[in-house]
Amino acid sequence: MARGFNKVILMGNLARDPEVRYTTSNQAIAKITVAVNRISKNRDGEVQEQVDFIPVVVFGNQAENCERYLRKGSAVLVEGRMQVRNYETSSGERRWVTEVVAQQVNFVGSRRDNDGGYRGQEADSGTTRKERVGSLREKGFDDDFPMDFSEVDSEKGEDDEVDIPF
Repeated sequence: MARGFNKVILMGNLARDPEVRYTTSNQAIAKITVAVNRISKNRDGEVQEQVDFIPVVVFGNQAENCERYLRKGSAVLVEGRMQVRNYETSSGERRWVTEVVAQQVNFVGSRRDNDGGYRGQEADSGTTRKERVGSLREKGFDDDFPMDFSEVDSEKGEDDEVDIPF
């Protein structure tokens, strides 16, 4: 028998907030639905936009990170494999489920909420970025560390170039 290949790569937005449950062995399982837009032409040649809602299952630490950092509308890039499984309902009916089992979920886009703060933290408009992030040296890095990148943009604007020593 020929060896198969099962690889799925999806890029889209979450259709709803992640649903996380835990197994009896305390492993996190997140169910997310990724909405993927596609454009096609109908018989008359008119362009139509359609949306596919693809169920994705995420396990372990990645599942907990999905719960912590993602919400409806978040952009994600999912790499994984397609899985088809079946189960029997309590009434004895056989059900089939097709889903993507994620091997890696990348968060695409900004970490900021609409109100300007980071998700899970309160927005603090009175502090500078450096004060919010803190210095790497303050977090326990040695003075041998070649450069504290949190200090780089404190005096320069975003359009100014910075010489990085490597």
